[in-house]
Amino acid sequence: MDSAAPTDRADAELAALLDIARRDGVPELLSRLNARVPHRYTAIYQLVGDTLKCQHLIDKTGAVQTEFLAEVPLRDSFCQFVIRDGIFLTENSAFDHRLDGHPYQGIVVSYHAIPLVTRAGVLYGTLCHLDTVACALSDPELDLLKEVAGALPNLLEPSIA
Repeated sequence: MDSAAPTDRADAELAALLDIARRDGVPELLSRLNARVPHRYTAIYQLVGDTLKCQHLIDKTGAVQTEFLAEVPLRDSFCQFVIRDGIFLTENSAFDHRLDGHPYQGIVVSYHAIPLVTRAGVLYGTLCHLDTVACALSDPELDLLKEVAGALPNLLEPSIA
């Protein structure tokens, strides 16, 4: 078996997703990412001062964005751990002792996120898959999320790149 095949496939998937974002917009890219995972939501949060503001949200159910996802103080978010550690993953926050006492523990149950950082090293926010039920994220999907997060800031606002 050719050991380069998985990498070539991942590169092709990333290129296709970035082409979709350029042609159809970031929400369509997020929709495609969301279709690949069991999570109900895929979102981009922008850090504005000490608040994370949802810039884009895909909901598999097509429901209107719920208020608890629209804006979150950094100190109350799971994004604070993404920003601090460079990644944050939990399949079930209710049983994740790193989150003991956190206001969203057991409410946002599944959360897999990567920071969005521009080429200039400026933190934009986070890219995440999340849900109110437990969800796993496969290694290939995590790798794709990382790759997309690396390229996405340049597509969100060219002025921040």
